[in-house]
Amino acid sequence: MVIFLLINSMFIWIFHTDFNILDAGYAGLDNMFILAPWIFLFLIPAVCMRLFSEEKRSGTSEWLLTKPLSDFKIVFAKYISGYILSALSLLPTMIYLISISILADPPGNLDYGGIAGSYMGLFLLAAVYVSIGLFASSLTRNQIIAFFVSVVLCYFFFLGFSQLASLGFSGTTQDFIIALGINDHYTSMSRGVIDSRDVIYFLSVISLFVFFTKLSLESRKW
Repeated sequence: MVIFLLINSMFIWIFHTDFNILDAGYAGLDNMFILAPWIFLFLIPAVCMRLFSEEKRSGTSEWLLTKPLSDFKIVFAKYISGYILSALSLLPTMIYLISISILADPPGNLDYGGIAGSYMGLFLLAAVYVSIGLFASSLTRNQIIAFFVSVVLCYFFFLGFSQLASLGFSGTTQDFIIALGINDHYTSMSRGVIDSRDVIYFLSVISLFVFFTKLSLESRKW
């Protein structure tokens, strides 16, 4: 959480880059919502890499799996714990919102609809990253491998489909491939438009990777 807030703060308020709000002279948090998914791309896999791999390495997974709990309950509890920690890292960024609101001319002159949509998109994006990180952690007892697998999968779902669609595809096929990626739906929500199709997409990807994690645990019985 500290790393997430520190990196965001340095780029948004201190470093003289394209992300610096003060240099841009525009009262908005668009730059944070562009930067945050990339920070989460490494932060959330780091948070999730121990969820199952550490249990396997230390041998406590055998103890855990013999408890009178279904595999789904174990997976869901791990998922919720990882998501709560990731989501809590976003709450202190409300300080940015208050600061921008005060600095705006006139004060309070912000696109609150767009900001609310962007926050919702970021919370859902974090939820998808956690589900992917959880799945990666269930595949191995090595935390480093779990981290790298998670980063690769998160990147692929964030931008991979968009890059794949640019390889000679066009028209409806290209639009379909792009729509399979997170970025298309995240960008849509960042405009302040809460479309049920975007929400369903995020929930579907989360459910898919939670299901894959459950299958990964059940594979011990095969």
